[in-house]
Amino acid sequence: MIRRTERLLLRDWRDDDLDALAAMNADPEVMRFILDGAVRDREQTAEGLQRMMRSWQQNRFGLFAVEKDGTLIGWAGLAIPDFLPEILPAVEIGWRLDRPYWGHGYATEAAREALRFGFDEAGLDRIVSIRHVENERSRRVMEKLGLRHEFDTVVPGPEQPVAVHAITKATAGMQA
Repeated sequence: MIRRTERLLLRDWRDDDLDALAAMNADPEVMRFILDGAVRDREQTAEGLQRMMRSWQQNRFGLFAVEKDGTLIGWAGLAIPDFLPEILPAVEIGWRLDRPYWGHGYATEAAREALRFGFDEAGLDRIVSIRHVENERSRRVMEKLGLRHEFDTVVPGPEQPVAVHAITKATAGMQA
């Protein structure tokens, strides 16, 4: 599946995405607000890549690989937030970009297209997004997408403080 935005290509994952994805997941600053903040090694990243590929087969949605000018710069898309059981059933929109691509509006651009996919093609009525309470960059992306803060909670295990945001298809329609 391929989606295009003004500057980006959102596409299916390929095995040859592993090197770029592993480099991104090994960056402590990229991983700072992800669960316990630990970086991922190549083997963990390979397992994650296979999970992302399977998600599209198991669900009507998944995470898109995001490219800029032929370079994999990260991902954006939809997933089931199993790490936060208290909000299930739910579908989460999320994104992760390699650090050189921060601050250029790419996360918002890619996530906006993933949100559109979720409502228009996957048939979802409500989408959540979860961020570490200190992750201001993600908060700003969520606001630009029209997601509204619902409540704060803690992820079991790492005891990470998070904020849960949400948007409905009806609310998103009013954003357009």
